[in-house]
Amino acid sequence: MQTWSVQDAKARFSEFLDACISEGPQMVTKRGAEAAVLVPVDVWRRLQAAARPSLKTLLLSDNAPIDLTIPARGNARRRKTQVLE
Repeated sequence: MQTWSVQDAKARFSEFLDACISEGPQMVTKRGAEAAVLVPVDVWRRLQAAARPSLKTLLLSDNAPIDLTIPARGNARRRKTQVLE
């Protein structure tokens, strides 16, 4: 993976984009620290398809099941603990 500074990526964007398409992901650094990666669209789509939504996202989505059965609390029997002497 080739590394580009923000300034180089901006100044030579066409070359930056061509490198991404022909060679694969390209790293962008800002003040010497890794900041972003430009990836080809097929790689991006594969990553998006592989990503699973979190439980929170699923429950807050418009497609969340609204008829969840939640058991009442406090009705469970507890085991008696043995006191060792």
